[in-house]
Amino acid sequence: MSIDESSTGGPGSVLLPAVAPEVLAEAVESLSGRLRKKLDAAIEGCAAGAVRAADGSVGVRFGEDAVVTLRPGPSGVVTEADQAVCGCLLAPRCLHRAAVLGASPIADPEEPAPPAPGPEPVTGPAATAGPGAAPGATTAPAATTGARSAAGPAAGPGATAEAGPGAGATPGPGATAAPGAGASGPGGAEGAAEGGGLTAAQVRAAAALWGAAAEALAAGVTAGGAVVQAELLRAAHTARIAGLPRAEAAALRVVRGLRAARDRSAAQRLAELTGAFRELLCTAGLLASGAPGPGLTGAVRRSYEAGGTLRVYGLCREPVLSATGYGGVATHLLGVDGAHYSVSDVRPGGLSRARGAGAASVALGGAVLDHAGLARGGLRVVGATVSPEGRLGAGRGVRATAVGGVAWGEGPTAALFSRPAAEAVAAMPAEGAEPGLLGCDVRVVGASGDHVLVRELTPGAPLLRLAPAHPHPELPHAANLRRIAGHPGLVLRVLGRPDLDRAATLRPLAVGPVPGAEHSLRLPPEWLGRADLGYDRLQGAHFPGDAEGLVPQESAPAAGADPLSDSPLWRVRRLLEAGVAGGRRAVAEAARGAEPAALAAALRRAGFGSAAELAAALTAEADRRPRDAFGRLTDASAEPYAWAWLAAAAHLAAAERSLVAASWA
Repeated sequence: MSIDESSTGGPGSVLLPAVAPEVLAEAVESLSGRLRKKLDAAIEGCAAGAVRAADGSVGVRFGEDAVVTLRPGPSGVVTEADQAVCGCLLAPRCLHRAAVLGASPIADPEEPAPPAPGPEPVTGPAATAGPGAAPGATTAPAATTGARSAAGPAAGPGATAEAGPGAGATPGPGATAAPGAGASGPGGAEGAAEGGGLTAAQVRAAAALWGAAAEALAAGVTAGGAVVQAELLRAAHTARIAGLPRAEAAALRVVRGLRAARDRSAAQRLAELTGAFRELLCTAGLLASGAPGPGLTGAVRRSYEAGGTLRVYGLCREPVLSATGYGGVATHLLGVDGAHYSVSDVRPGGLSRARGAGAASVALGGAVLDHAGLARGGLRVVGATVSPEGRLGAGRGVRATAVGGVAWGEGPTAALFSRPAAEAVAAMPAEGAEPGLLGCDVRVVGASGDHVLVRELTPGAPLLRLAPAHPHPELPHAANLRRIAGHPGLVLRVLGRPDLDRAATLRPLAVGPVPGAEHSLRLPPEWLGRADLGYDRLQGAHFPGDAEGLVPQESAPAAGADPLSDSPLWRVRRLLEAGVAGGRRAVAEAARGAEPAALAAALRRAGFGSAAELAAALTAEADRRPRDAFGRLTDASAEPYAWAWLAAAAHLAAAERSLVAASWA
């Protein structure tokens, strides 16, 4: 299990060991109603007084008579209830013990301790590593490099950019069975299980997770304290036991996001937490219907299959840096048939590990070369093992021999730069998969903030933005882009990953000169015509001089010209994020006054009629609190509100995705 340091509450909280979700959920569940009301206040600041003993245990003192002691197992994680003890008379059902567990970071379940160097499977970047993924695979460059937020399923089956309210935008009650319906219906879960679908236990677990997620959404960050988080963790643990690792991982992301938001962590983004809620609700809702799509249950571990004999050529290196303290490098490769592969070396060590791993030896079948050499060379792999995502494993039977590399544009790499970027983006999977690498030849227009504005050399191509693949100041991505932006008119070849959450944005991993171009980069011969932006630092000698007539072909437009941000959909996004931050009450308050009319009018003028109707339905449902003659709520369920929020969120994601796709054309 790994420690999620991003969820800690203060400087001293790093001393606290990680806690398994089910241990924390059980501790909160055992508290009385009176103690639960005091839990959030007790959690604040209690980690600052943590003291580590010589035997590895961690103690936290409460007053004179109570000391909570955490004794993690060999993995460094508290996985059993008896590993957390308190000396007070109410223990183990005491406030002190629950507060310390609540202040501890949440561990990923079934994730083993960081491995010692050896012939373990080598994994590369992924969109998101689920519970139980191999060590080193838990850190996904896509998530850590800022290329994409954890968006998850952006829309339900059949969702389009402008679908009618509830018509395909989300698996609502009108389309499929509501959560819980499949668990008790005569032809629901049992029938699905007989046909190879979900079991009754899985449907019940998904329905329970849906209910907990709906309550957490209705509470929002302001009221989403330790008790709400514990309910989610309990439901996530049940989903894990039922064999739903994807739903469990989505719930853990929401809990960590709630923690970071309540602690006002600088690393937390409200948009990311909104996307995490959307993924959790969509996943749990589809699973609870008893008829999920393929892959919705998720996989506990990656499976490596025999790949035979492969010849692969290096493309570039990419630094890997995560909030959990892991760091390393991922080297992207291309097979002779055009298939994409990767080899990575990701271990504990953080930034220093990520910076130094670029020159580390490649642990693959006895190959005698480092990642820098592999990125510009090649391998012949015998007995290869390959994961579904293209990661090359380092099993005992794998043998690798170094071979010469090829320059960009030669051999199999020519296909990467042979078609316009718009075609490559259009051919990428719509949702749920990490976008692949694409290459293009561009001309520098100028700078726009920390972005570089470029235009593809293809006639009629749109203006593109080059954004840092990783914004960390100690990595050279941003510095290299600033140097490139200072040479308007420069033509260069770019290899990167498109950011499908932003309009016409490419996050470059490497650049090189355009063959035959007069005003292009001048790289050393040993670089083989490419510079890895995460490791190599571009210098003045690598650019053509001013005397050579390097002049911009067009002036840079005003900063901030973005069709996505300029559309009125930002009003819907603000409404959804307000619901995540302030809960149902905040959305209900937005329904009063002139704001709803202005929102609907702006959306309809821009042609987003369905978005206007879904937003209106959300605000109406948030404000619907029927009461009896005595003022008591007659319908306290948060599920109708969660369905309305999910419908608007799924439609917004689909509409924004359509605008992003159009920005590349």
